[in-house]
Order: sequence, then C-alpha cells, then structure tokens
Amino acid sequence: MTTTILIREIPASAVYSVRLTVLRPGRPLAECVFEGDTIGKTFHLGLFMDENLIGVASFMQNSNPLFKEAEQYQLRGMAVLSEFKGQGFGTSLLIEGQEKLKNLVKHPFLWFNARDSAIEFYKKFGYQTIGEEFDVPGVCIHIVMFKQL
Repeated sequence: MTTTILIREIPASAVYSVRLTVLRPGRPLAECVFEGDTIGKTFHLGLFMDENLIGVASFMQNSNPLFKEAEQYQLRGMAVLSEFKGQGFGTSLLIEGQEKLKNLVKHPFLWFNARDSAIEFYKKFGYQTIGEEFDVPGVCIHIVMFKQL
C-alpha cells in the first residue's frame, strides 16, 4: 500500500484541531483561533497523509515593528501531530509556504515567534533570531525569528 502525502490550502477552521492538539493541549479551542486567520492575504496550508490532516501552517500579512521591510508575513501555528514529527513534514510545510510567498509578493519577508524548542529547526533554513526571549503565558518561551525570502 502506497502512502500519499499532499500539501494544499485549507480554510482557517480546518487548522484549529491540529493547533489545539499540538500547540494548546488541554486549553480551550478558542485559544487556537488567531487574530488574522481570516483576513487579507492570509493562507493556511494543510499536510495530508492519505487524506488525514497531520500538519498545518498559517501565513498572514502582518507587520512587526522590529522590521522595516514593506512586505512582511508572519508564520503562525505551524504544527505537526506528535506521531509524525521527525519525518520531514514540518520542513515540507515551511518550504511550501516560502515558495507560495515568493509567488505572492515581490520581496517577501517572513517572521514569527518561535518556540525555544524549535529555534534550531528554523536556523537550518537560514532564519535568524532577534531580541530577547519572552514567555507566552501558559505556552512556553519564544523568540522572534526572521528571514528575507
């Protein structure tokens, strides 16, 4: 039996279950609805294994005052179900999102608040940190990361 892996755009409502399971376990579903999920040029990617959603990533047009770039996007809520971690699915979601941004805007600049446990993952793709680490109450320590695509 062959396993089919597919990444495609999905509606905001489809990302919430994976966000809840991975990023906010035991918390109310409302905490998985992020400002910007349904506005502007936001897009959400879903990674499917045999039609089962196992990973998500959201890319939204959002400016951070730390940066001067005109075409800023923020990566939010990237998550892969724990039983599928370490298999390259996060890499696939990140690369697909970066490519989509490159086709969407002329000079895309991507930034995000990375969990401290994910910093090394993002550094492998050329992302840099800026500023000091900060605590997202009830979640974990984060730091801002960025890259001109």
